[in-house]
Amino acid sequence: MDGKEKVLIIDDDENICELVSLYLLKEGYDVRTAFNGRSGLDMFAEWKPDLIILDIMMPGIDGWEVCRTIKKKHSTPIMMLSAKGETFDKVLGLELGADDYIVKPFDAKELVARVKAVLRRSTGVREIPNEIVLPDLVVNKDNYTVRIKGEAVEMPPKEFLLLYQFVSNPNTVFTRENLLHNIWGYDFYGDSRTVDVHIKRLREKIDIGNPAWELKTVWGIGYKFEVRG
Repeated sequence: MDGKEKVLIIDDDENICELVSLYLLKEGYDVRTAFNGRSGLDMFAEWKPDLIILDIMMPGIDGWEVCRTIKKKHSTPIMMLSAKGETFDKVLGLELGADDYIVKPFDAKELVARVKAVLRRSTGVREIPNEIVLPDLVVNKDNYTVRIKGEAVEMPPKEFLLLYQFVSNPNTVFTRENLLHNIWGYDFYGDSRTVDVHIKRLREKIDIGNPAWELKTVWGIGYKFEVRG
């Protein structure tokens, strides 16, 4: 299993553990499962996973306590998994140090996309240049400027940050939740339609039909900036 990123699933629902495991194994992750908080903490200490998918409502030691215990001493990313979708629960999870919060029932493909996004943010070792140059497109984060075919294109800050997020992570799929968290922040209480509206406006400004790149919709999941060649 050398070289594979390790994901620990802690959930007392064995069916969910099996489903999530199958999808993650298919994506090449090394996966283990624990069916209660105590065994989850023991396995974490022994195995040292790269990411934890953690259910909240478990008998004995619940997910809140598991998250609190791990985050006291470790920076391992944690994705909370719960049927509790109220804003209070999401905020509590994030305040305890969780890196993402997924509400049951969930789409397995979206969960995999969010696992990839959280791991990418947590490893974050590559240095992203402040100016990114592509054919007919230059995006500069130092002065928040965009040039298309050499001409300056005006953009509000959120549209610019969306574009920079995409061009600095080419061919990476972002869910609407990823983009809301990354661009608007965890304290934003709008919905995913906010992302769709901004993407529409962004496309109207950058869609010049260049065959080298394209801002694409990944149906049922989110968006990606595809760079070819």
